[in-house]
Amino acid sequence: MSNYQLVATVAAGIEAITAQELKDLGYQTETENGKVFFKGSDADIARTNLWLRTADRIKIVFGQFEAKSFESLFDQTKALPWEDILPMDAEFPVAGKSVKSQLHSVPNCQRIVKKAIASRLMDYYHRRTVLPETGPLYPIEVSLVKDQVTLTLDTSGTSLFKRGYRVEKGGAPLKENMAAALVKLTTWYPERPMYDPCCGSGTILIEAGLIGKNIAPGLNRSFAAEKWTFFDQNVFSSARQDAQAAIKTDVKLDLYGTDIDHRMIEIAKENAKRAGLADDIQFKQMQLSDYVPNKEFGILIANPPYGDRLLDEEAVHKLYQQMGQIYQKMPSWSKYILTSDEQFEQYYGQKATKKRKLYNGALKVDYYQYWSTIKPNHKKQNDNQ
Repeated sequence: MSNYQLVATVAAGIEAITAQELKDLGYQTETENGKVFFKGSDADIARTNLWLRTADRIKIVFGQFEAKSFESLFDQTKALPWEDILPMDAEFPVAGKSVKSQLHSVPNCQRIVKKAIASRLMDYYHRRTVLPETGPLYPIEVSLVKDQVTLTLDTSGTSLFKRGYRVEKGGAPLKENMAAALVKLTTWYPERPMYDPCCGSGTILIEAGLIGKNIAPGLNRSFAAEKWTFFDQNVFSSARQDAQAAIKTDVKLDLYGTDIDHRMIEIAKENAKRAGLADDIQFKQMQLSDYVPNKEFGILIANPPYGDRLLDEEAVHKLYQQMGQIYQKMPSWSKYILTSDEQFEQYYGQKATKKRKLYNGALKVDYYQYWSTIKPNHKKQNDNQ
């Protein structure tokens, strides 16, 4: 099996979390904005696609060079051994992006790369007519940053946030990998209770459940690389068997979610069922102000509506005030609240212990962290991250 230069693409602000995931799996990493690089084989591609909770995609870096003209882009792209990875009937769409580069027209860069690859393959396969592109999908991307070109092949296919358990989502859904990052940014571990007062379709609690029971997030989906001719097809079935065996079926979880919308509660229950967590998470329709946990030393994670999500500004600020009044009476709990509203602390009535800038899609948000002021006598407890 080949040893590839691989890159896990990630949302801005959570690169360190993905890098830590990779290190926990045994890989050495290098991090750039939105990217974590590592090396691996076919088996590593299967393993990381199955197990990474916070990444968007796993890509093979196929070529890197400098290009300041379309002629240079064409020639250097064509010089790469595309026949090593692309069969004659490969479907190979080319995505693209360009940042601070002389070749700033993304459509033109995509067209040139597509043309160069096709020219190389037509020469190699002795074709005079257009390639059929009726075979497996090989998604390619050309990325230009300050005239440095990177050509990658996407092993994941659809983004890794698509776990396969979400039958339906709410009006302002949180991506599954973002929800996993929110959990990983807390001090939660499976023995502690977790509460989501605005649970929506249940994504945060479901991701916590997958973490708590050590269920690989990609276990119930497929990946582009599984159909590639140059790829060892046995590695995915082997990785799935290993992942299935790694599930901690005996772990008991204390996960509780409420939402004012009864339809969302039904969706959350169905999503949890599809994720294999129907018996591990309790969901109940309830107003935020009607429930205060009766347990100690838990973790509260909330992704409440904010001004550009679902509610008008006045209603949102009233909700934040309610949260502050209720949750400040829970000193043993650590609270983590995600919002784009820069006035959140003012309405909540308390300055956060720490806040972290993240991106929910294209929207810049802050993750306000209120650490517990009472510590349990537990060696795992550490709220000083």
